[in-house]
Amino acid sequence: MKLALLLAVAAVLAAVVPTTAGATSTGTGTVFLPNPVADLQDQTLTDRKDTDYPGLQRAYHDVTLTNLDGSGRLEGDWVNIHSQTGKDVISATNTFRFHRDQDGFEQVMAYYWVTKAQLYIQSLGFGTTYPPINRESQDVRINQYGGDNSFSVDKQDVIRFGKGGVDDAEDAEVILHEYGHAMMDSQQTPFGFGPSEESGAIGEGFADYWAGTVSSRFAPTPDEACIADWDSTSYTTTVPHCLRRLDGTKHYPQDLDGEVHDDGEIWSRALWDIHGAVGATRADTLILLGQFDMPDPTMPELAASTVNAAQRVYGNSVAKQVQQAFQARGIL
Repeated sequence: MKLALLLAVAAVLAAVVPTTAGATSTGTGTVFLPNPVADLQDQTLTDRKDTDYPGLQRAYHDVTLTNLDGSGRLEGDWVNIHSQTGKDVISATNTFRFHRDQDGFEQVMAYYWVTKAQLYIQSLGFGTTYPPINRESQDVRINQYGGDNSFSVDKQDVIRFGKGGVDDAEDAEVILHEYGHAMMDSQQTPFGFGPSEESGAIGEGFADYWAGTVSSRFAPTPDEACIADWDSTSYTTTVPHCLRRLDGTKHYPQDLDGEVHDDGEIWSRALWDIHGAVGATRADTLILLGQFDMPDPTMPELAASTVNAAQRVYGNSVAKQVQQAFQARGIL
């Protein structure tokens, strides 16, 4: 969809979609920002079967939980949380202070970080200047999956976080990664993104990028290109522990190997370079704009759409920098 048409659609949407949320209750919760390894810069931290040991204590932070619906549950404008292995936490005072050895901790983590991501999306103009992105109360299920994995199910529009190794919802960057998939699904007409291997790789690359850009904005750490430092301690042996990095050296198309996570590192590096070249706010805006109604693109096709979005919103200079980032990866 051309950006001019997007803006016309946005004008209509702005007339029917309220610019302020309906749930106004606030509360207090305890979370990681974004995770203990990144926050404390300690690569020796490990899961220890959900133990809340002394080395983790400085990684806990109290935060304000916004957009709650007042029910005493972790439900609100942009996310509703349910646990599959324990009870949903309830607080008459909206006070949700838990540590990682308690089921409530992951519920609070998911609520806080999904809400934070959606409010950031709206701060970029999506839902007012531009069409909304996943502007709904996202269904999230904690510890639904027994393996060390999480996933966003597009047809059911549910994000499910696994409990193998470090419980996935203990790491903000895993939460943000999965929310990135839900975002891309919501930007397509009809709903859903990535049926082919190459578009699937784009989806994984964008989700990694989204984890990095949101995490670095709200909980900056020295090594922002390292994704999911805490979760990955359960399955990596080298340090720093990273699920994947945003600053790899892969090149298109010769480094494609047919595995979406591997190939996604080409796309995420290009996006991270754009982030470095034009700044987070402009990068995130133009990257999101480029993704509308592109359900099954190749990397060159989506790169062209992204350059076009940059040119229309920010002009030739920014568009040239975006183009150069994709050219450096061999995508354009």
